[in-house]
Amino acid sequence: MKINALKGMKDILPAEQRMRDYVQGKILQTYREAGFERISTPMLEDAENLDKSDGGENLNLIFKVLKRGDKLESALAANPVEEKSLSDMGLRYDLTLPLTRFYAANKNELQTPFKVIQTDRVFRAERPQKGRSREFVQCDIDILGDSSPNAEVELIDVTARALMNIGFKDFYINVNDRRILRNMLESMGFAADSLDSVCISFDKLDKIGPDGVATELTEKGMPEKAVKALKDFLADSSDKITLESVVAKCSNPSVADDLKYIIETAQVVADGKYKIKYCPSLVRGQGYYTGAVFEIATPLFGGAVGGGGRYDNLIGKFIGQQVPAVGFSIGFERICSILLEQNYKIPNEREKCAFLYDDSLSFAEVMKFAEGLRKDYNVAIIKKAKKPGPQYDMLEKQGYTKFASVRDGQVLVK
Repeated sequence: MKINALKGMKDILPAEQRMRDYVQGKILQTYREAGFERISTPMLEDAENLDKSDGGENLNLIFKVLKRGDKLESALAANPVEEKSLSDMGLRYDLTLPLTRFYAANKNELQTPFKVIQTDRVFRAERPQKGRSREFVQCDIDILGDSSPNAEVELIDVTARALMNIGFKDFYINVNDRRILRNMLESMGFAADSLDSVCISFDKLDKIGPDGVATELTEKGMPEKAVKALKDFLADSSDKITLESVVAKCSNPSVADDLKYIIETAQVVADGKYKIKYCPSLVRGQGYYTGAVFEIATPLFGGAVGGGGRYDNLIGKFIGQQVPAVGFSIGFERICSILLEQNYKIPNEREKCAFLYDDSLSFAEVMKFAEGLRKDYNVAIIKKAKKPGPQYDMLEKQGYTKFASVRDGQVLVK
């Protein structure tokens, strides 16, 4: 029998779990104070729903579940056996697809707009590395049924306040709009049916630079004139590219109206407490995004620690009519990783007290004494060891700062 957790997954010790519980609690509190309501959905989804969700590269990372019993035997009897015949469900790779299915099934019971919280585990068959696990927690808020850019502004502000409420201050929010980028690329001469591939390369601008983007596009067989136009545009470096300069390259400048409104309004709401930046290379990999996209960035971590965007077409796949939708997800695991590296301490955490008892007291008496102590401490009842030295050492390592005992009918705490 193997004692270690599977690769890409981990066991969590009590000290870290306390921190995670506190962080998630503060995030939930912030979301609820803003009028969002929490739901839960199953970890497993129908395989067909997952396959048709436009999840980008995540579709290659789905943990698929074999059919069971007679269904599996029938599938194995088929010749040849295809992967789709062996699996009829899979673990969710994010919380967006399950939310849209949930909304389609329960829309008559939900108000409009529907402001919703999801905090739960998701699964991806990743190659494990720092910042990428196979099982992790996401903290999402979404607004369904609101087509105005006010929904984006609200999500940006509520998410930023959740981060600030856990003491996470060194961050900024990058924003873009996929319609602007696609319109500009078409104007440069890239074919409409090649834009997804172009955007994948464009998304690497920060890593490989303008020359690297141009080289990759050339290797993909993109038109030479279009590649040169994009390379010339990027020549000054991405941090000097403004929204106005991008819009000037668009055949339809009105595609930028919503993004201008989002940036200007969010900056007013932020009032200097956090920054919102236009990021021309921000694409995000999920194919279901239809408009504004955003990510949370910090110098404390190499990648994004949160992200989201507008996905107006996804619910329509279930119900045959478009329902506007936009969401923002906090990368809970990455946030917790940063906080652990900073030796984060839970503010105003109650002290932990170990009540060590012996056979001089009945257990009923022990329970009554402990109940009195719990007015001031988190109290664990523990039988005192014959040699208590190592016991005290271990309890101190586990965060116990107070130790209680009973002498002459009185509780002593030290």
